[in-house]
Amino acid sequence: MRKAYIGLSCIALLSASLAGCGGIKRLKVVDFTDSRVGDLSLTKKVTGKKEFLFFSTTKMGMFLDGNIQGVITDYQGNPIEGVTVKVQPDSSKSKTGSAEGADEFAGAEENANAAINLSFSPGITDTMGLFKIHFSLPVVDNEVDVRGKLVYNPGWDQQKLNLGKAYEPQQKETPFRLYYSLETGFLAFAEGVRKIIVQPVGEGRGRMQNLPGSRAPEAVKPASAEPAAPASAGVGQAEEDLFKGFDFGQ
Repeated sequence: MRKAYIGLSCIALLSASLAGCGGIKRLKVVDFTDSRVGDLSLTKKVTGKKEFLFFSTTKMGMFLDGNIQGVITDYQGNPIEGVTVKVQPDSSKSKTGSAEGADEFAGAEENANAAINLSFSPGITDTMGLFKIHFSLPVVDNEVDVRGKLVYNPGWDQQKLNLGKAYEPQQKETPFRLYYSLETGFLAFAEGVRKIIVQPVGEGRGRMQNLPGSRAPEAVKPASAEPAAPASAGVGQAEEDLFKGFDFGQ
């Protein structure tokens, strides 16, 4: 009877210690992304199952959830609605780990050790041109370190072919790196080489030579409702006005 009581006590203590390890840590954020990444939270998700000597328990992993956001406009700065932005993660350069790496405690045996997928939901711009890409990334060794690329309006050429019109992005894709430390709260989001548009200005007089390059496309002006007057009619009208103040032939 005493041995059974001791065995039950050991199991109870082990279960309590596992429950304590499974608690969510307090989210601390030191934002170096200039609000490019937001709405952060820590969640626990089932990643498999652990087998112990006398019982089994659910295998849990910690994940960082949040949004990558940005704005899409035209050349005049007007927000554009309905443009899709997707993420293509690079698993070879990202710290994804496995179900064991994303877990907080190790078990006696594993029956689920598959790599955890990086989850990114596509973002679509709203009426203000704002898009949000929701992500759920595993915390491995108290860090989130993910690399990939943002793809702007993929398939725009196919859309133009099918519908006859589409938004062609100025820059088709940009590489990025998202990093977060659970210990220090350091959050960083860095993009690769950015493409900046310039246009030549100035009249090119004197010693100043004309600068190479093209100007921004001009806005299309609506056609006038009134038909243009013929050239001959304009000449006749000018002649009539010119001699209107003289009394010739009277």
